[in-house]
Amino acid sequence: MDQPLLQRATRRGCSSCRMLKAWLPILSWLPKYNFKWLQMDLLAGVTVGLTTVPQALAYAEVAGLPVQYGLYSAFMGGFIYTLLGTSKDVTLGPTAIMSLLCFSLVGGEPRRAVLLSLLCGVIQAALALLRLGFILDFISFPVLKGFTCAAAITIGFGQVKNILGLHDIPHEFFPQLYYTFYKISEAQIGDVVLGLLCVALLVMLMSMKANLGSDDDATRFSRAARRFVWTVSTMRNALIVVAASVCAFSWEAFGYHIFTITGETSEGLPHFRPPPTTDTTDNGTVVTFGEIVEGFGGGLAVIPFMGMLESIAIAKAFARQNNYRIDANQELLAIGVTNIMGSFVSAYPVTGSFGRTAVNSQTGVCTPAGGIVTSVIVLLSLAFLMPAFYYIPKASLAAVIICAVAPMVDFHIVAKMWRMHKLDLLPFIVTFLMSFWQVHYGIIGGVAASGALLMYTLARPRITMSNPGVLLIQLASGLSFPAAEHLSRIIHTQALQESPPQSVVLDCHHVSEIDYTVINELSDLLRQFKHKNVHLILARLQPNVLEVLLAADLEGFRYADSIDTALQWDKETPVLNAGSVRPQSEEETFKH
Repeated sequence: MDQPLLQRATRRGCSSCRMLKAWLPILSWLPKYNFKWLQMDLLAGVTVGLTTVPQALAYAEVAGLPVQYGLYSAFMGGFIYTLLGTSKDVTLGPTAIMSLLCFSLVGGEPRRAVLLSLLCGVIQAALALLRLGFILDFISFPVLKGFTCAAAITIGFGQVKNILGLHDIPHEFFPQLYYTFYKISEAQIGDVVLGLLCVALLVMLMSMKANLGSDDDATRFSRAARRFVWTVSTMRNALIVVAASVCAFSWEAFGYHIFTITGETSEGLPHFRPPPTTDTTDNGTVVTFGEIVEGFGGGLAVIPFMGMLESIAIAKAFARQNNYRIDANQELLAIGVTNIMGSFVSAYPVTGSFGRTAVNSQTGVCTPAGGIVTSVIVLLSLAFLMPAFYYIPKASLAAVIICAVAPMVDFHIVAKMWRMHKLDLLPFIVTFLMSFWQVHYGIIGGVAASGALLMYTLARPRITMSNPGVLLIQLASGLSFPAAEHLSRIIHTQALQESPPQSVVLDCHHVSEIDYTVINELSDLLRQFKHKNVHLILARLQPNVLEVLLAADLEGFRYADSIDTALQWDKETPVLNAGSVRPQSEEETFKH
């Protein structure tokens, strides 16, 4: 009696343990943590941290926010993801695309950016708890590529004004394009020289890293040289920004103001407090929570989804590369909780960063704990280095951003889509062009175009026809209600309106589901075939479809197990010439 009770209690305990590990993945790897993992996590965390700080400052500029908000957004993800994340490689923080989306919605208003982080986090966490991560499947690859190409161009060109040292340039893409060229004569020579030099150095270091080769059969000196080049190339953003800041400080110390510098920033760590739910305009008018949310409009749906999509796509890519699996819904929960908690420290919405995740993976990170080291470096920068950020030239941050987003412009994909599936160019082009108008409109337009193509595919399935004595119609895909009228029209045109009318064998091998509209259309067709004294035979039906059709009790419904059986039966019945009844052997070759 006691033994079954003990077994049931043990099973319940194991089930509870598994559930707890599913919600807190840290419990799976923390008991196995060792000194070697600690060494690798420290190395990766420091390397990523030195990449994160300059990028966070630069991405705050893209979001139209003071630079410290980039750092406010860069540290919470490391702590939360260590507890909740299922990928050892992913790093959460500000990215170019999320910064652009944030700016398109809040227009550089810090209070609204922080509130947006809270709302995005709530939406993402709710979707994770409800297991609705599959909604991401409705954003197709052409839409994603069209958006990233347009976003990269928008972000990159938006930094040209900082390379040139221009002021009072609008943030909207087309006015920005016009006024950048209109004011090009006002370019500051110091910013131009520094910006182009930074870009050249960053490109050179990126190229050196890409062409390092392997350490196989290399001498000790060669391996050491490769490691040195790899380290310098990996930390290139930090090194370039530091060097540019020293240069700017030197000129400023001698009284020469030849660079546009970042200027005053808030010092110290952000206060931990609830995110603001109201805002106040310059003239003192209070904007309520409802009015702010209403102002966000459709962007409030686009930004959480893009954050989810970007982070989960990165996590899946590196899980595939490094031979482990991730839980998409758990990843979604980690992003949501990060954005919720980030809003309490004045962060704007964040997601997974491909560039920093690649650095993390290449450095040999072993667990998500590397993110804690990265977060500590960001916090130390906020606590002690903010006065030094005063001298960072905007041209150097612009160079960092341009070099970060340039690889995202991948127009080779257009040629590939043209060769493989030309219709995919439609959502790509719609997304690409509309993103220059409003970023979130591009996503919405692309998803709508993809949906229209999907509906067209459902409504117009590929149909092949042949005539081996009777009309054989083969469906290359499923059959659902949007396609019922189309199929009926083809059968009418090709079989019933001919003189004399023809029998039809309909191959349903690829039909896995059937609905009432299709059944109703088949019922009408069967009556019309009976009136014309010819036959409609359904061949190779799936068992579940056959069960539904038999339950419908259609008058004159006939089906065959194979196409050959259906064709052979109809050839033995000369209905095309005489309209005679079926032979006595019907029961052996045909079912009804």
